[in-house]
Amino acid sequence: MKISGHTSVVVAEKLLSEAKFSNLTQSAVVMISQRLCLGIILTGFITNQALAAEPKQSVVPISSVLATNYNKTQIHVTPVHSLVPKLSTKRANFKQETTTQDSVYLADWVLDSGDNQQMPFAIVDKKAAKVYVFDALGQLTGAAPALLGLAVGDDSIPNIGNMALASIKPEQRTTPAGRFVVALGKNIHNKEVLWIDYDAAISLHRVVTSSPKERRLQRLESQNLLERRISYGCINVPVNFYDQVVSPAFTGTNGVVYVLPDTRSIQEVFGSYSEPPRVYRRQIYLSQAAMPDRVKLS
Repeated sequence: MKISGHTSVVVAEKLLSEAKFSNLTQSAVVMISQRLCLGIILTGFITNQALAAEPKQSVVPISSVLATNYNKTQIHVTPVHSLVPKLSTKRANFKQETTTQDSVYLADWVLDSGDNQQMPFAIVDKKAAKVYVFDALGQLTGAAPALLGLAVGDDSIPNIGNMALASIKPEQRTTPAGRFVVALGKNIHNKEVLWIDYDAAISLHRVVTSSPKERRLQRLESQNLLERRISYGCINVPVNFYDQVVSPAFTGTNGVVYVLPDTRSIQEVFGSYSEPPRVYRRQIYLSQAAMPDRVKLS
């Protein structure tokens, strides 16, 4: 093929132009690459210098952090209710008072079962000849020796409340055992007493000293428990104990008095922890207006 001179010149110029463009492109690429490398090197150098200028901090393992802060941090979790019922046994507080096993057993049962129905209560321990008074929450408010019925026994004879004192035989002079709903009231001498069994004329009151030969004050102080069996059935306590403990405890409210038995078992009398209590529910109301005069047993 023949190529004219003019055509040859054009082709030559085109090839030369493409060669020059290729060389320029290669030079530009090389120059850009060099500048990028230099920028990366400079950036790394500056970063290292900045890190070197900062104070060094020790790295603490996560296990150490948990061990250090476990007891200082409250952890909130969703409560899971156990299928096992919570055992919550209430106990009476006798504080520092000397007591008997029977009194503790009964007081604990009263609190744990709620038998006192949120009322103040008292326990008369006949075998120990002692009275314990508690508030509605089972806190002991006072304790004192007591004089009790002359005869050993747990029941009052029928109609004893209407009998003349002279006609009550020594073996009939018992302090009945059981659970009694009680209230403060007046006796036939207009003296305040805590009525325990109104029908049987049984009450808890200040010690009677009208008969010096009975030596009731001395009997209260005696350590011989047999000497504290002297009354017709009522419960005699020291005057100060009645005024400072008994009367305030039952003022303005009903209460419960538990009289421990002489001969029967606690379970038989109260049904404690075995069956619903077998109680003597002769209800005494705060209003004494409707009450007829009763013979005063002492």
